[in-house]
Amino acid sequence: MKCSIPKGTRDFMPVEMARRNYIFDTIRSVFKTFAFEPIETPSLENLSTLMGKYGEEGDKLLFKVLNSGDFMKDVDFNQDYHKVAPQICERGLRYDLTVPFARFVVQHRDQITFPFRRYQLQPVWRADRPQKGRYREFYQCDADMIGSPSLLNELELVQMIDLVFQRLGIEVTVKINNRKILAGIADLIGAPDKLVDITVAIDKLDKIGLDNVRAELSERGLSQEQIVALDPIFNLNGSANQKLTQLQELFANIPTGLKGVEEMQTLFSLIEAVKPQCQIELDLTLARGLNYYTGAIFEVKAHHVSIGSICGGGRYDNLTGIFGMPDVSGVGISFGADRIYDVLNELNAFPAELGQSAHVLIINFGPSEQNYCLQIAALLRKSSIATLYYPEAAKMKKQMEFASKKGIPYVLFAGESEVANGTATIKDMASGEQTTLPIDQVAAHLLHQ
Repeated sequence: MKCSIPKGTRDFMPVEMARRNYIFDTIRSVFKTFAFEPIETPSLENLSTLMGKYGEEGDKLLFKVLNSGDFMKDVDFNQDYHKVAPQICERGLRYDLTVPFARFVVQHRDQITFPFRRYQLQPVWRADRPQKGRYREFYQCDADMIGSPSLLNELELVQMIDLVFQRLGIEVTVKINNRKILAGIADLIGAPDKLVDITVAIDKLDKIGLDNVRAELSERGLSQEQIVALDPIFNLNGSANQKLTQLQELFANIPTGLKGVEEMQTLFSLIEAVKPQCQIELDLTLARGLNYYTGAIFEVKAHHVSIGSICGGGRYDNLTGIFGMPDVSGVGISFGADRIYDVLNELNAFPAELGQSAHVLIINFGPSEQNYCLQIAALLRKSSIATLYYPEAAKMKKQMEFASKKGIPYVLFAGESEVANGTATIKDMASGEQTTLPIDQVAAHLLHQ
């Protein structure tokens, strides 16, 4: 039988896992710095929790799990698929971490102190077409604040984005928009009922170009007059504040649009006060395809690579209301660990030492020196030095080649003379330099290399 895995999924080798953990640890450390608390939710959710939260396209990408037992017994398969599916599939793999989080908040409301700040690093699944930077199974690293409408929360998301990518050494641009502005645009062109169609189409602007966006808007039922009326929005220029001022004039009689402009003016003022290192851009074509966003929305693009968004999020005012807990505003961000990995890989920006499984290899000379070497290994491990004692008394050449192939920077020798003198000899594999020390000084020596 030929061994294989499903398309859109991957195995990870030890070096890849070391690099992935570097990303996870970096993101987790920033989340902790901003006082977020960890939670986890199940891989499986009830389909009733997931369906209808991601828009029509999102629902199509949900992995649905067949019921156990004789689930087909009473099903009439002559019905439409959408009527059959709920009868044979009651659960599905989670599509993102935000909707399960909303369910979590409602279910555990009596155990949570609001405003509540949580972070979560877990895999999600989407029945998407696999391609570069897009997988069917991938990790999201989410942080959300729920129970507070303050725009200081949006500011902190920007600050977290800035700090994460500073620590990872990736130059990024943070694109920001507001769904209220998009709703105002829909009102402005006389198509308030087409908000979802407009946002889904213009969200693809950087992928398919303006002409194709116009064609898609036409397919979605907008008139030529309405499509042309969008041009002033696409043609706004100047700084963020200048664009917002121009929008303010366009939205003179559109309260929702004016509210969105006001929120963006406040947020950009806060951002200016803290002066993040990353680039910040007001992008009025940014829509974010998920239907639950109601306020500020974010998307992060890396410089110097062709990969799409590596981080995104936004404000949702009533996601918990779907589950019976209305009027609880939240805002969150999601870091795409897999795409961040691809960016770091393409930029060759991973720290070189991540490939090292051990910092030092202790050569195995045989039974006579074994107890002495085990004692040294225990001392080094007690000092948190990654130590490997070669399991067999193989030829010296074989053991040294092993250290070289594994990228182990130091080799420790404790042969007959070292045992007699209570010492050990350390070889630097890069320089070839050898140093002989009493065994109680070996750990300090290695820690300072």
